[in-house]
Amino acid sequence: MDRFVYRGTEKLRCGYTTGTCAAAAAKAAAEMLLTQHKVTSSAIVTPSGVSLLLEVHEQSFNSERASCCIVKDSGDDPDITNGIRVFAAVEKSESGVTIIGGKGIGRVTKKGLDQPVGEAAINSVPRRMIIEAVREMAEMYEYSGGFTVTVSVPDGEKLAANTFNPRMGIVGGISIIGTTGIVEPMSNSAIIETIRTEANMRRAEGMSTLILSVGNYSDDFIKTHAPYLSEKAVTCSNFIGEAIDIGVSMEFENILLIGHIGKLVKLGSGIMNTHSFYADGRMETLIACGALAGADIETLRRIADCVTADSAIDILAEKDMAEPTLEVLIRRIDHYLKCRVRNKSRIGAVVFSFKNNVLLKTEDADDIINTLTEE
Repeated sequence: MDRFVYRGTEKLRCGYTTGTCAAAAAKAAAEMLLTQHKVTSSAIVTPSGVSLLLEVHEQSFNSERASCCIVKDSGDDPDITNGIRVFAAVEKSESGVTIIGGKGIGRVTKKGLDQPVGEAAINSVPRRMIIEAVREMAEMYEYSGGFTVTVSVPDGEKLAANTFNPRMGIVGGISIIGTTGIVEPMSNSAIIETIRTEANMRRAEGMSTLILSVGNYSDDFIKTHAPYLSEKAVTCSNFIGEAIDIGVSMEFENILLIGHIGKLVKLGSGIMNTHSFYADGRMETLIACGALAGADIETLRRIADCVTADSAIDILAEKDMAEPTLEVLIRRIDHYLKCRVRNKSRIGAVVFSFKNNVLLKTEDADDIINTLTEE
């Protein structure tokens, strides 16, 4: 695919989604069914307006059924579904277009996802693309009946174990997804949409509190100290600000953020994306908090040379300044979190470090935790 985006200084080639593959395969299969001739390429326009001409593979057809596949190309994106074969089999029906999930397509078992419980995990945009594609063929060849389209991915069940699907209650295979039809390498939007999907599931389960875990350390902390919440937390990774915004937009009454101080220290300076690509500021934040707490200049200078938050806390502890500095830090974190929600949700944070036995809580954290216990 001859389309590129820049990520920093890198020029990366784009690819196309499983949804685009399914629609292109369905279009080619419908054409073979109606014409009884082999089709070698499928032209499709993605929802983002990009026109693609994709090579068709493994064609088979007779008067009742036609099938083929498109090989997915993820471009330069590190996508585990790159190179998979997405098949579509098309049969005639009396009317309408029925879409079925075949081998390797997951099935929805939890509320809050794009499709209802019990349906194949073929999202709404790919479904619309498939319907438009086969209807285009029906109009071209003056066919007035309907179609049944079965989408399958032979390796889908095996691949699904390495995706978020099991966590989100999609069993038996992968999802057919894509909102634009195009894969942009290293895009943050896919991660943020995963956060949104998981948050929506928690809302559908009736939860009034959105629990945000920053990563593996957070997950371990939750399993140790509140195991009853371990299946309820939504992993937001570095995208703390976006996750909070999602919680507010979904009208969660409470949002509770749980994370290691190595990440959450950055919130003390209002940094809401904690990836080092966007900002560091960890030592600068601790120096500012230490200064406000009354630490001496030599101690602050030593912190400037630290690599980790834990090592900086060790230095502060030597002067009995760790506790007052962390008190300043948690107040600043509380301030910036409340600025983010703008009084639309109650928000709290639990900040910890296994190494230094640090456990900090913002003003409303305990009340939110008590609410979770009651739920």
